[in-house]
Amino acid sequence: PLSNPKIPDFDGVDTFEGNSFHSNAWDHDYDLTGKRVAVVGSGASAAQIIPAIAADVGELHVFQRTPHWVLPRHDRKFSSIKRELLKNRYVYGALRSAIYLGLETRVLGFKYWPGLLDVVAKRQALAHINRQIKDPELRRKVTPDYTIGCKRVIVSSELYPALCRENVTLHDSEDGIDEIVPAGIVTRKGEKVELDAIVYATGYDATDGVTTFTVTGHEGKPIGDLWSEFPRAYLGTSMPGFPNLFLMLGPNTGIGHTSALFIMESQLHYALDCIKRTRKGGHNAVEPTAEAEERWTDWIHTEMEGTVWASGGCSSWYQNSNSGKVIAMYPGFSFDYRLKASRFRTEDHVFT
Repeated sequence: PLSNPKIPDFDGVDTFEGNSFHSNAWDHDYDLTGKRVAVVGSGASAAQIIPAIAADVGELHVFQRTPHWVLPRHDRKFSSIKRELLKNRYVYGALRSAIYLGLETRVLGFKYWPGLLDVVAKRQALAHINRQIKDPELRRKVTPDYTIGCKRVIVSSELYPALCRENVTLHDSEDGIDEIVPAGIVTRKGEKVELDAIVYATGYDATDGVTTFTVTGHEGKPIGDLWSEFPRAYLGTSMPGFPNLFLMLGPNTGIGHTSALFIMESQLHYALDCIKRTRKGGHNAVEPTAEAEERWTDWIHTEMEGTVWASGGCSSWYQNSNSGKVIAMYPGFSFDYRLKASRFRTEDHVFT
């Protein structure tokens, strides 16, 4: 999903005479040392880039459309005694289980009690701001006005210190990009920011368009026909009219609280089950019925109502711009998805 880079259609975007590139296609031959650089964006990519280059560039201008909630990293060094204990597979397994179950509790806030996020996560995020930023104006700029979790939460202990550097300027939405000119950027306040390079950390087309390569099903039917309103798939993995096609991390299989690998493994179990049953029955193709896909999709978006992603007061890349529906996330516990993916419903499929 995060592979098709997206650059906003700013006025004059093609007129800039300096070097410009998307974070997805970093220009490693261009030396940023001492240069006047702009990072457009303030999400997960920008949060990694800004601390990495802030000390080397001459000037760094960060253009933020909407602030993100940021939590500190909880990195820790394991002592030799703990490392020795973890060699025991039962101790190791118990720790993994404890981490998994602990992360699953986040769904309670994301879906059932958003107020829980304010009590726990928001309080920690505000303390992180107050601890690392002394300037009240910068604190105001980086503090979001929506429920934490509505957008992707950033985990960083280096971002705020980088924004506090003397050579770094944060431009918020009031001072955002009005147009791009040959020499740099003109802000909405009329300031001309002269630049040598622009780095677009502006994300990806993750929930709006079809795949960047051609996928056709029965009678040459393109995947765009099924996804004309919004991307959709049975279990987020298979689609009617597209036999033997299995998507990894397809529509509504994103996970905001634990590892995406757990979801992908569940999808693979389902795909393998489809293949085995197809072969066992002497068939060579399988696909879900249109009714099964529609029933699944209706359930997904009914469950999505009231979640922090749908009603948290923000606009995010989780949402499809055409329909407004949340397409990226799964509205529930990851173990619930695994159970659904492992219970093969023969009546939901067509074998040919």
